[in-house]
Amino acid sequence: MAALLTAGGTEARASRGSAPPEAKPPPAVVRMVSAPVRIADAATVRLLRPGDRVDVVAAERAGPPRVVATAARVAEVPEPEQGVGDGGALVVLSVPRETARALVGVGSVSRLAVTLC
Repeated sequence: MAALLTAGGTEARASRGSAPPEAKPPPAVVRMVSAPVRIADAATVRLLRPGDRVDVVAAERAGPPRVVATAARVAEVPEPEQGVGDGGALVVLSVPRETARALVGVGSVSRLAVTLC
C-alpha cells in the first residue's frame, strides 16, 4: 500500500498542476584527469610540448623498467623550478584516473622517465 501511495504521490501532484520534483542527473564520471608527474631527467622534460604523447617508464632498483602509462597526452610543461638541482622536472599528463593513481604510487618509489610516441 505504501508503495502505491508513494508512486501515486508524484502523479497526484502533477495532476494538481504542481510540477513533479526535478530529478538531478548523476554526477558525470571523470574519465581523464590531470596528473603532475616528476620525471627524473629535467632535460628530457624540456623537449616536451603540450599535445605530445609519451610513455612513462618506471626504473626500479629491484627489477627491469616497466611501462606505467602508454600514450599519455602532455597537458602542460610548467616552468622549471629554481634551485631543485637534480630533482628532475614536473610535467602534467592527461591520463585515465586509474593510470594517475599508478603514476602517483610508482613515482613515490621509482625514478620515472618518458619516451616520445
